Amino acid sequence: MLKTQITDLLSIRYPIFQGGMAWIADGTLAAAVSEGGGLGIISAMNADGAYLRGQIALARRLTDRPFGVNIMLMSPYADEVAQIAAEEGVAVVTTGAGSPVRFMPAWTDAGIRVIPVVASVSMAVMCARAGAAAVIAEGQESGGHIGEATTMALVPQVVDAVDIPVLAAGGIADGRGLAAALMLGAQGVQMGTRFLAAAECGVHPNYKLMVLGAADTSTIVTGRRFGGSACRQIKNSFSRNFSKFEFSADATAEAVAERGVGALRRAALDGDTKEGCFLAGQIAGLVKKEQPAAEILREVAEQAESLLKGTTQWIV
Repeated sequence: MLKTQITDLLSIRYPIFQGGMAWIADGTLAAAVSEGGGLGIISAMNADGAYLRGQIALARRLTDRPFGVNIMLMSPYADEVAQIAAEEGVAVVTTGAGSPVRFMPAWTDAGIRVIPVVASVSMAVMCARAGAAAVIAEGQESGGHIGEATTMALVPQVVDAVDIPVLAAGGIADGRGLAAALMLGAQGVQMGTRFLAAAECGVHPNYKLMVLGAADTSTIVTGRRFGGSACRQIKNSFSRNFSKFEFSADATAEAVAERGVGALRRAALDGDTKEGCFLAGQIAGLVKKEQPAAEILREVAEQAESLLKGTTQWIV
């Protein structure tokens, strides 16, 4: 059985987090992942406090295992949901799209483990100094908003820079990715795209079909022209047109941002394969079937264990 600093820290069976995917990572999916032995995470996304409180209550009805909440710091409700996370005393808060430092004292005072998602060594160091329990080093292979460094390059540099546990994210969907992350010095992984195909994931069926039908070249990154909003998604009419528009002579930062409003909702809730934004990582081509969350976790962990036990074959 795999045993790392993360499994010990959070009392979970597998060192595997489920990513906090907006419009997708709800209380049902989070509970299924936590029940299966990983750490399920509810996305607070751009929703208000009432939504988050309701999803936390739902997860608690479905599991007595620890789960987390992901707070997108760009959200207009960031202050509100940050307070609710503290009041509810969830086991873990993960963060993205900004610095969580100003919220961290309230969370740590509530006994919450704060584990920010970081895309650079400097952000990892800042979060560690502010009291983070661990960090998730996410490479640009991931779906959604991304940084510049790849997972292979970023993870070992973050591991060397901080004295807290590091999880790897971006381009990980099976036991080979977990084993590789552990060899890079990580204490666990976060997977998003693989859990899009979980049976308990309530995303629109068309979204699952987009992921299950993806190949290694099926994603595209938009939002690079004006900086700070690079986003990986599956190629379709929306993403191709978005990419073409943002580099046109008439494009402005404001017009580009407006063009993306509502696109993720159209994908996740409406299943609009033409005008929806289907966020997914480069590893989508490896995801070939729908499975219960518990089965995904067990399969990934068992494959990693088998590979790690065989590493001595290269030593003579």
